[in-house]
Amino acid sequence: MTDYRMLIGGALVDADARIEVINPATGEPFATVPHATAADADAAIAAARVAQAAWAARPIAERRAALVALADAIAANGDELARLLTMEQGKPLAEAQGEVAWTEGYLRHYATLELPDRIIQDDATGYIAVRHQPLGVVVGIIAWNFPLLVACWKIGPAVLAGNAIVLKPAPTTPVTALRLGEIAREIFPAGVVNIITDANDLGPHLTAHPHVAKIGFTGSTATGKRIAANGADTLKRVTLELGGNDAAIVLDDVDVRETAQAIFDSAFLNCGQVCLAVKRAYVHADIYDAMCAELARLASEAVVGDGLEQGARIGPIQNRMQFEKVKGFLKAARAEGTIAAGGKAMERAGYFIEPTIVRDVTDGARIVDEEQFGPILPVIRFEDVEDVIARANASDYGLGGSVWSRDVDRAAGIAGRIAAGQVWVNQHIAIGPHIPMAGFKQSGLGAEQSVEGLAEYTQLQVVNIKR
Repeated sequence: MTDYRMLIGGALVDADARIEVINPATGEPFATVPHATAADADAAIAAARVAQAAWAARPIAERRAALVALADAIAANGDELARLLTMEQGKPLAEAQGEVAWTEGYLRHYATLELPDRIIQDDATGYIAVRHQPLGVVVGIIAWNFPLLVACWKIGPAVLAGNAIVLKPAPTTPVTALRLGEIAREIFPAGVVNIITDANDLGPHLTAHPHVAKIGFTGSTATGKRIAANGADTLKRVTLELGGNDAAIVLDDVDVRETAQAIFDSAFLNCGQVCLAVKRAYVHADIYDAMCAELARLASEAVVGDGLEQGARIGPIQNRMQFEKVKGFLKAARAEGTIAAGGKAMERAGYFIEPTIVRDVTDGARIVDEEQFGPILPVIRFEDVEDVIARANASDYGLGGSVWSRDVDRAAGIAGRIAAGQVWVNQHIAIGPHIPMAGFKQSGLGAEQSVEGLAEYTQLQVVNIKR
């Protein structure tokens, strides 16, 4: 097994204890990483605190150049990073290569962003400007579904804005982040980027630390609430990108085959382990049977396997805890609806679930009301548009949603009434570094990406000069 080390203050650091990292396609360990202590976390925060002022004093052109250099290095190491992603996360190699390419592209776009001073007044009596100042030390805590991409969603805007960062990846997917640390060590001054690994036990220490100014978190709503509470005593800034239960509303005039393929791809990307994936499909009664049949065909034909195997279309669930949770959803689905395809855990090594389509189910069922975060799609019948809008909006979540129709204007009118931070017409998970991403209700606080996301890593300051 390969051993990896943490990045603290520009040095690659080990710990007294180590954690085995499991390949979810085999259920066996393939690497070990350090199990950081509270003292390690304090050292990382202290190193970031020392480095931050000098980093913020550098011209923004230098900070941009560092992000471009990081993007270049990720591209140069793309094959290795993609294989590591597949081994620790489970996604097929083609999807892992896509994550590497996305990461590179996001970093390059971050390097083009700026938050210039906004001049409110400049005349004989005075000068007033609104500026964006760095916050100081930022902690980034990330989920296990996109370990490289989401790491750079935190690192990119944080360091561009002049902050230093301590990143903590999920304990089941720490390897790519630590390899990223080795790369970042050659690019950033010591202490600007620090990466530590734990067993899900350092979160409270990091998020309550008095020298941390901001938390950027991607993960579950339950954990996000705890992070917000932990940071409340010191009024930490928080950006929380949390769970979703995205509804796709399919009107009666669509091309069934074409739309089914698009919805299937949006529901089963990364084995359904995507916060913005289609989690429930509301399909008009006139095409309901045809849509269920087509989705079932796609699920039955999808190749499930180890992401390193040729032709694998869907990989395993990332970890055993989530695997057991998804099996619970399968049990509920069998009781609450009709399994049109799939419906079982696969009898093989690793954490594999058959791609599953559940029909004849409705709101109030667990499989509809809760975020399953796995390869299961409930398909719900509807007849009235006003009714389906109300049902789509009844969720506590509000991350994304989509409407599908040949009549784009009609679909756009419906989409505008969906209570979600991202609403799409005839597409889903259409995101990019130039597009702000935010959530309604319990799907998050603040925004990520674009200038809105960059602003989240700054403190607003008004300079007011009397002449």
